Amino acid sequence: MSGCAPSLVLDTLDEHAAASARAYAADQRAKVDVLASVLEDIAENGYPAAETGVLWEDARDAHLERLAGEQPRVA
Repeated sequence: MSGCAPSLVLDTLDEHAAASARAYAADQRAKVDVLASVLEDIAENGYPAAETGVLWEDARDAHLERLAGEQPRVA
């Protein structure tokens, strides 16, 4: 063998399946972007103190509101 990887034979997707795969990928990318943003916020500002009684849902929602105010929206 020459050390090259074997060639792969790929089946192409029909138009509907390709659109579905792209939509799913975009949805997953958006979720990962939100998670990354929350983690960056925690790294920047730290966790809410347990004594404050701030629920993680409230902290998350506040962060998402801040993000919504910073980014232009696309219809």
